Amino acid sequence: MASWSVEDMSGPDGEDWRVPVKELEARLERLSQRLARAEISGALIQNPVDLYYYAGGRQNGALFVPAANSNASIHQNGDGARFFVRRSVSRAEFEAGGDDAPLKVEKFPSLSVFAETLSNIGLEQAPGLQDGEIPADFAQKFRSVLAPLGDATDCTQVIHSQREVKSDWEISMMREGAKIQEQMFESVEKSIKLGVTELEIVAAAEEVSRRNGFGGNVQMRRFPLQCDRAVIVSGRAGGIPSFFDSAIGGTGAHPLAGMGSGFNKLQANQPILVDLVHVHRGYVVDATRMYSIGELLEPWDQRLSDMIEVSDRVVTSLGRGDDCSKAWEIGSQLAESMGHSEHLMGMKPDQSKFLGHSVGLQLDESPVVAKGFDRPLENNGVMAIEPKLVYSDGSIGIEDTWLQTSKGMERLTLDANNTWLTLC
Repeated sequence: MASWSVEDMSGPDGEDWRVPVKELEARLERLSQRLARAEISGALIQNPVDLYYYAGGRQNGALFVPAANSNASIHQNGDGARFFVRRSVSRAEFEAGGDDAPLKVEKFPSLSVFAETLSNIGLEQAPGLQDGEIPADFAQKFRSVLAPLGDATDCTQVIHSQREVKSDWEISMMREGAKIQEQMFESVEKSIKLGVTELEIVAAAEEVSRRNGFGGNVQMRRFPLQCDRAVIVSGRAGGIPSFFDSAIGGTGAHPLAGMGSGFNKLQANQPILVDLVHVHRGYVVDATRMYSIGELLEPWDQRLSDMIEVSDRVVTSLGRGDDCSKAWEIGSQLAESMGHSEHLMGMKPDQSKFLGHSVGLQLDESPVVAKGFDRPLENNGVMAIEPKLVYSDGSIGIEDTWLQTSKGMERLTLDANNTWLTLC
């Protein structure tokens, strides 16, 4: 019996903020079928983001999901998915749905008998590991542990490709996140004043996001990227590059937090770029709008107009089913024809080579509007489109999060707000 009560584990006003059991059931079933098609006996999932996706929580452990054609699968009269947990077993049981959980939860056995444990529940060959998500020494340790079952393959791409297509429930989480994000922008607008620092404006956005349930982390897939939820840069700070693979760098608060907003004070007639991420129950929405204290003069107005046109072209391309690489070609060539090739998504040598990135539980999911992504954004894929220009005296651009539908692209963020530049 747990020493804590499930009544303590609720969202606002007592809401149940767990992932619905039917959602977990569907995800586990789809993964089981995908593993069978990929000829992988099963998956051993240890990345916290994917544990949340498949097991409903990110407790410390390893989730085993057998392929549909494995003797361990429920399709072959086995027990199906099993979550081996170091801590906390009781919380893992609750987060997976309690008595209705679509998987078994048990204490993690000794590593010396882990391969035997999997064999005893019907696994015939070593399961796939998440080589693209877990540390190399961790993967090596489990390959050694699983050696009696054979060589473990990599199942990273099987999982990534499944997560590219969002369910109706996931999309509803993003819609809710977009409503909160709009409040963040409203709070930012009220806070913009001469002499206020970028970080003070960030605090206004942070307060709204936190009050509405943001959990404290923006999950990133690519090592060693880390992301602040609010990147607000003004004037020359918008032209400073950083480690982050995006158009906008910024000073950051200090070298260890070396991207995003800093102590730069807002001045009149300068571009203020506000790039806000909100994460609602794990799901990311991403949007950018421009602000200025007083008139923002040429050439900034024309640059912003050009980026709006580039965004429209990219969205149209994706909406009619073009490959993401084709959308990149269309958008980047249009920007080049406008004279922006030296400033699109950064300044040389620090330019990023994309115009959009998929979002979900992570900010940097696939596919990406970039060279090499020779496939379309599938229906129910969600992508942030963000053409931006960077100069030594500032940056400018727009961004919205879009949903691919059977009728084309639907804007999820600030869906009724076409005010790309707000004068304060």
